[in-house]
Amino acid sequence: MPPPFIIPIFIAHQGCPQQCLFCNQRGITGASEDMVGPGEIEAIIRAQLTWPRRYPTAPVQVAFYGGSFTGLAIERQRELLGAVQPFLAAGQVQEIRLSTRPDYVTSEIACFLREHGVGIVELGAQSLDDGVLAASGRGHTAAQVRTAVACLKEAGMQVGLQLMLGLPGERTVTALASARQAAALNPDLIRLYPCLVIAGSPLAELYRQGQYLPLTLSQAVILAARLWSIFQERLIPVVRMGLQPSAALEKTLLAGPYHPAFGELVLSRIFFNKVRALLAGRQHQQPHCLCLAKADESIYRGRDNGNVKRLAALGLLNGVETVFSASQPRQTVVLCEK
Repeated sequence: MPPPFIIPIFIAHQGCPQQCLFCNQRGITGASEDMVGPGEIEAIIRAQLTWPRRYPTAPVQVAFYGGSFTGLAIERQRELLGAVQPFLAAGQVQEIRLSTRPDYVTSEIACFLREHGVGIVELGAQSLDDGVLAASGRGHTAAQVRTAVACLKEAGMQVGLQLMLGLPGERTVTALASARQAAALNPDLIRLYPCLVIAGSPLAELYRQGQYLPLTLSQAVILAARLWSIFQERLIPVVRMGLQPSAALEKTLLAGPYHPAFGELVLSRIFFNKVRALLAGRQHQQPHCLCLAKADESIYRGRDNGNVKRLAALGLLNGVETVFSASQPRQTVVLCEK
């Protein structure tokens, strides 16, 4: 099935009861905190439904991004969801997706959302370690994440979990344990974001005082790759790694492992490890053919062809012909004798 065509509606920071240490959503997204109304929502949807699509048959989703949707007053939630109902009834939109806090989900709220066409809810869990959550000023516990997931699944919705790497108080061992706990909840999707120091966030002051040291880009890529593997083992898709690049984000970024193609850096490292392990086990006296998907060529090569150079320096490409095939499935590697 092709990926959905998503129509985004931004409600930056609305519904949030507090400002987490790392947060300055306006600085990240550049979105205004002005209250979007039903008329504006309808206009956005009508306009984007006329846009050309790469996959014309893909389902259409209206996505409320930013803020904590279920932290809004119930009348406001009903107003926002109500603006989408005519498009759902007409079959022009298939479902609604939104994000919220784990502690703002109950069985009653989950049923309310499902009745109004919400099919996917992403929870800003960030971590499942209570010490890390407290140090980051999240205001919720890991137990509340588990409860929210259960409520949403019981109501018949898909659940996504958003995790953040490099939060205050986090170590590699706690990050890996948190990912394993998240995987055990069997979410339908995962997003991984490295913690960045954004101007205007409380974390920025801690950084200036030397009380917080962000991950380096290399550390974040290595850690994200390890977490990706945990979810891959459970066949849980990681749909995004790294924040969406924007001029507003780059303008307000003070420090941290930001890269506009962070996800590709992570996939490239994962691919390198996979290929290295495969080549290391071959009989070197026999010529081999390394077959990969054409669409994976860039992540196989790595930034500045770095992966290929490392493999060559290790002597693993001696007697190996690399072939890129348009028909081979992505993320697969086949090594065969010539």
